[in-house]
Amino acid sequence: MAELKADQVGSFLRPPGVKEARASFKEGRIDQQQLTDVEDTAILDALERQRQTGIDVYSDGEFRRTGFQWDFPESVEGYVRTDRPVVSRMWQGPGGPPREQGTSLAVGGKLRQVRRLTEQQAAFLRTHAPGPYKMTVPSPNQFPTLGFQPGLTDRFYPTRSDLLREITAIIKAEIAALADEGVPYIQIDAPRYSYYVDPRWRQHLRELGEDPDALFEEAVAADAACIEAASRAGVTTALHVCRGNNESKWYAEGGYEPIAERLFGSLPVDRLLLEYDTERAGTFEPLRFVRPPTTVVLGLVSTKEPALESKDELRRRIDEAAKYVPMERLALSPQCGFASTAAGNLLTEDEQWRKLELVVETAREAWS
Repeated sequence: MAELKADQVGSFLRPPGVKEARASFKEGRIDQQQLTDVEDTAILDALERQRQTGIDVYSDGEFRRTGFQWDFPESVEGYVRTDRPVVSRMWQGPGGPPREQGTSLAVGGKLRQVRRLTEQQAAFLRTHAPGPYKMTVPSPNQFPTLGFQPGLTDRFYPTRSDLLREITAIIKAEIAALADEGVPYIQIDAPRYSYYVDPRWRQHLRELGEDPDALFEEAVAADAACIEAASRAGVTTALHVCRGNNESKWYAEGGYEPIAERLFGSLPVDRLLLEYDTERAGTFEPLRFVRPPTTVVLGLVSTKEPALESKDELRRRIDEAAKYVPMERLALSPQCGFASTAAGNLLTEDEQWRKLELVVETAREAWS
């Protein structure tokens, strides 16, 4: 694959027609094929808009998903609805006052896969993408904390570690299938690493009776196993790390230093897409641990705010990062997707595309 200097994370704001069709499908007013037809049209439009921006790698915008990670629970049996949140997080940010949000979806049985996570999505991109395209898959580490409810889940998986091993096997198989099908770029989305850089979340894990450092080691091992499953000639692998992205809100903060040596120095990945749009992400100094030949994709352009960043400031920050990673092993992207959940962040579609154009223009100037 050609050198990718202008990258993206993957999700786009859902067009109104997609949101309306999904609501109609949920209410039984249209069937699956009608929903798919609407999604197909929207994805083709998004691919053309990406082509016009000049971005180096294409995405379907995750338009077929209810959220970046929910293909997993929708693809397996074993989840149940419960009468209390399994885990709650306090979301903060420009979208209003802090808001607690949790999930009532818990693992209440042995997991059994009933369909592939991304087979249809990848097949459509393989046929229609104008150039190299990526498929995103959630890290296995997203789910043990979200889905493990003591007194319920432990009847089937005694510990979160046991649940993680089962989930890792399913996601690893999905990634291997994508690689076998010729998907050129496979990205693991792993916001859960933010738990290990934020003291509040480390304490939360301790309150669950878990050792944060032990969980972190298990997390790295799980992602490494998934990345190794995609080890093929011509396949680019990537890991994306952020601090939460939901309607322009975030839930964690802290620099990469506590995890950098282990994560950046040992994970066998081609690209690291790292949030760096605010001071919540800390300095570039932890990048000194990134193992060659891994490329660091600097997430300097915010998807949470509509205002365009200064191109000069972006260039300055790229130069600053180059003190720790050679310029030829750096690239540029937004810090996260524009719509990690279907609701999307607080900006317009036009503002979204201008952000992507800014990434492309800045990258062309920085690496010309």
